[in-house]
Amino acid sequence: YKTMATEDAVQTRRLATYTAPNEVFEDLIDNDEDVDPFKERTGSRRIIDRQSEYHARRLNRAISPERNDPFAEGEEKGESRTYADVMREAEIEKEEQRVKRKIEEKKKEEQQKAKEAASEQVTTQKKRRWDMETPIETKSEWSRSDDEAAPTGKSRWDETPRATDEEMDTPRKRSRWDVTPQVSAKKSRWDETPTHPTVQIGVTPVGNFGLLTPTPGHLVAMTPEAQRWEKDLDARNRPLTDEELDAMFPPTGYKILDPPTGYVPIRTPARKLMATPTPMAADGFVMLEEDRSQTYDLPAEIPGVGNLPFFKQEDMQHFGKLLDDKDESELSVEELKERKIMRLLLKIKNGTPPMRKTALRQITDKARDFGAGPLFNQILPLLMSQNLEDQERHLLVKVIDRILYKLDALVRPYVHKILVVIEPLLIDEDYFARCEGREIISNLSKAAGLPTMIATMRPDIDHVDEYVRNTTARAFSVVASAHGIPALLPFLKAVCKSKKSWQARHTGIKIVQQIAILMGCAVLPHLKNLVEAIAHGLEDEQQKVRTITALAIAALAEAAAPYGIESFDSVLKPLWTGIRKHRGKGLAAFLKAIGYIIPLMDAEYANYYTKEVMIILIREFQSPDEEMKKIVLKVVKQCAATDGVQPQYIKEEILPEFFKNFWVRRMALDRRNYRQVVETTVELAQKVGVTEIVGRIVEDLKDESEPYRKMVMETVEKVVSQLGAADIDTRLEEVLIDGILYAFQEQTVEDIVMLNGFGTVVNALGLRVKPYLQQITSTILWRLNNKSAKVRQQAADLISRIAVVMKTCGEEKLMGHLGVVLYEYLGEEYPEVLGSILGGLKSIVNVIGMSSMTPPIKDLLPRLTPILKNRHEKVQESCIDLVGRIADRGAEFVSAREWMRICFELLDMLKAHKKGIRRATVNTFGYIAKAIGPQDVLATLLNNLKVQERQNRVCTTVAIAIVAETCAPFTVLPALMNEYR
Repeated sequence: YKTMATEDAVQTRRLATYTAPNEVFEDLIDNDEDVDPFKERTGSRRIIDRQSEYHARRLNRAISPERNDPFAEGEEKGESRTYADVMREAEIEKEEQRVKRKIEEKKKEEQQKAKEAASEQVTTQKKRRWDMETPIETKSEWSRSDDEAAPTGKSRWDETPRATDEEMDTPRKRSRWDVTPQVSAKKSRWDETPTHPTVQIGVTPVGNFGLLTPTPGHLVAMTPEAQRWEKDLDARNRPLTDEELDAMFPPTGYKILDPPTGYVPIRTPARKLMATPTPMAADGFVMLEEDRSQTYDLPAEIPGVGNLPFFKQEDMQHFGKLLDDKDESELSVEELKERKIMRLLLKIKNGTPPMRKTALRQITDKARDFGAGPLFNQILPLLMSQNLEDQERHLLVKVIDRILYKLDALVRPYVHKILVVIEPLLIDEDYFARCEGREIISNLSKAAGLPTMIATMRPDIDHVDEYVRNTTARAFSVVASAHGIPALLPFLKAVCKSKKSWQARHTGIKIVQQIAILMGCAVLPHLKNLVEAIAHGLEDEQQKVRTITALAIAALAEAAAPYGIESFDSVLKPLWTGIRKHRGKGLAAFLKAIGYIIPLMDAEYANYYTKEVMIILIREFQSPDEEMKKIVLKVVKQCAATDGVQPQYIKEEILPEFFKNFWVRRMALDRRNYRQVVETTVELAQKVGVTEIVGRIVEDLKDESEPYRKMVMETVEKVVSQLGAADIDTRLEEVLIDGILYAFQEQTVEDIVMLNGFGTVVNALGLRVKPYLQQITSTILWRLNNKSAKVRQQAADLISRIAVVMKTCGEEKLMGHLGVVLYEYLGEEYPEVLGSILGGLKSIVNVIGMSSMTPPIKDLLPRLTPILKNRHEKVQESCIDLVGRIADRGAEFVSAREWMRICFELLDMLKAHKKGIRRATVNTFGYIAKAIGPQDVLATLLNNLKVQERQNRVCTTVAIAIVAETCAPFTVLPALMNEYR
């Protein structure tokens, strides 16, 4: 048994040598997921590829025809649509949607009925024997009458085989002995002369190996003649142009249909043949080469435009007319104008920056000559394209912005067209896209005027599609900010009280909400009118209208804070009754409104209303709905922040339930919940004090869940940093330090939260932390020796956080020991860790002083000189700060020769990208010049003025100026004048 155990141990040891060392595994575990630096560039840049399904609904909207301008004087109306036509079309569309919904509902009902009928049928067929009402009579041979013939069974011993009628119809089973053996139809490999398969025309149309699946099989390289033949076929089989079709068909009786929006024709049909991968004869991996012969129809140069950096296949759809080589003398004025606009837009979209700038200026200057119609008919379809990219959209939006100023009132017939394209920008994920959208709509409303904007957007207020109503509400808020709330208020009042449709009321109230969000405190002069316009919505018959009204009131109260409580008198009672009636989303909206109104009240009213609403809030603490939890936390935070609420009430009524329901591990896993819980707890601490909050959560610093420990640490850090540690008693202090040390050592992912928390608590305790410094230092020294780079980095960072406290506690000896340890670690290979070690040394040098520093400055500085060559920004910044501090306060401890060596090394630091590094470097030149005299330093700097890089020369001149400031100008001027000779 002992021998076997020994053999097993030997085998185990041998196996261990075949794997990677433990430190490699730990390093891999510690590393974050691999980050691809080129991910953004290699991924698709199309807007539609990153948009959600909701945002993509913008493509469902059609660009409507021009509308009549009722304010145009002396112009013919033509065939443009009037306001009445638009409203009529909107009604028809609503009716169509209603009928479609009815049809779908009916289909669903029929399907449901069919399913129910089928399930009933199945249940009737599968009856159990106990369910039978009357027994079914089964016949045996004893109960059979004499007239009935007994069924004849076949036997293989019968004299003569008898066949029943059924068997006559169905062929009987054949035996291998029934017939004479025949030669099998299956071919053997010996039946014929073997033939080698050749790459010729096969059995299938596009394959050549007789496989079951047709395979495209051009395995032989095409000859130049075959390529010419293929291109000739492509040219002959190309789509017919409009002119050729006009020549073939009679002039009357046919109509030209426009292609669908976003349609891109396939111009190289050969690609479709190879689109599906099919089994081929060749095995193994093949590196596919790009077929460049198929891009021959994309031009390298556009007539009238010149060479473009790129021209995509999708551009053919919009700019294909520029390539038809028509004689411009035969074209009409309108066609020439259209082509001119196309060329300018193509230059703006695909051109180089100088080309783009020129084209943008031309299209702006000639906007009135081109006319609004031709311009928008070219620009807007481009913006609705499915292949649009962010940069292209930005440029086209800039074009619209520029031409709006020039066109002014001429844009009125095209306002709806422009809004269809620009409104989706208002809900874009990108902040700058939203700003661009708001700017365009603001300029458009100023150019077209408020009556035109209202007349244009009125049909969309009760549109059947919620997406259209949402974007319209946001656009109306921008119009209100452009023209002022009073101008839009009569219209808003009418819409919010609409009896025709609840969608109109919903959109009108949403406009008020968006106005409050967009304009902020600018709603204050009109607050009472806005609240009265939407107050009735709190008691509307539609649940959605009640919810949006409460959210709008919350937005108005948030915008008006801390003023305007008198304007909300009319809605307090409906809100109060509402929180007792509603559940779910409706209740969440009503609570949110009350949460924003209570902070506006006087102290006594705020106290009363808080106590009343807290009953509902405490009940909703247990709600499983995540959105409800966020709103409840927000309202508790707002109520706790008001002056009238008493600390005793919070301690007795709120804290027990709050900690029971929200301080659980699950809340730490969701980032939004995590942040809201921490903020609310910090706000409660402002009322009840540090001890009450920290005492409840300090034990959780030793919890098993790391995210939960992190949440506790962040809360402790914020509470202590805001309120100090004076209230913390000795017992709580011991538990707190013990918990922080445990949480700091047990972290698997080194996070800034733990570091900040540790540093904040130690600094807040000050002298009281002296008994624990030995334990803290031991932890730091242990972690400085860890295999993981991040652990070492965090330990060095902690030294810089607590150095001041160590000085306060009189632990110079301990700090000297830490300084020696950090000095020994200056050979660190990881730049992030080295930067932190230098930062720790700098903090020790700052507090302990140059004369008391261990190791001595004369030993420390020569070790820093080679580190100045390190190109990592963090190392450069920390090192130059430390060198500058020594040059400023302890230059006498180092020889002049060493300072000159450092001067030469500092010249390279002037090339740094970070401004802070360059600033610290030029300041250090001043300190060195002050220490060893300006002559040698000046000689080095003046010589550096001959380098080629401008940034280097500029920084050198700044350094010379600082030397002049430090050592007086007369020391520098002679050397400078000497350079002019």
